[in-house]
Amino acid sequence: MNYADLEAVLFVAGDQGVDEKNLQDLFDVSITDLKNVINYYVYSLEQDVNRGLQLIKVNQTYKLVTKEATESVLKKYYKKDIQFHLSQAALEVLAIICYQQPITRVEIDEIRGVASQAAIQTLNARGLIAENGKKDVPGRPKLFGTTDYFLQYFGFESLDEMPKIEEFKTESLIDTQGINEEEVNKS
Repeated sequence: MNYADLEAVLFVAGDQGVDEKNLQDLFDVSITDLKNVINYYVYSLEQDVNRGLQLIKVNQTYKLVTKEATESVLKKYYKKDIQFHLSQAALEVLAIICYQQPITRVEIDEIRGVASQAAIQTLNARGLIAENGKKDVPGRPKLFGTTDYFLQYFGFESLDEMPKIEEFKTESLIDTQGINEEEVNKS
């Protein structure tokens, strides 16, 4: 296995990437050898300021993506803003989906107390969420969940890296009631 072959396979795989097991099978190497090659390749990409790519891992899948340093030239190339902004409503819906997935639109609406269809359409169009089956109830409503692109966009390798919801509850209590952290930690 050489770096050129690894790079070629990852390039051709594009946004889909290639999962660890498939790379191991393709190159007929042990997981240890594969990780050693990948770690060296990641290091070489990071160290070379003349390279515009980096290798990331999302849910056991490796992908070649552009470095943040290339953002300005890519913006010019695409003539649109690569870093899109989400409305408050879309961020609320995304947080609900992230922590409650899989979840239906009606369940999201019940949590928020307002309609969420537009925010769901925006998040789906931007690839942050996707339909994740149908709920086994009358009407068989769509279930939504986050995508690998969501993980990639926010810099997580897996959903396990997301902050725990309990952390937000404690911070919210501190912020809204003026309670200092020492008092919270005593209780």
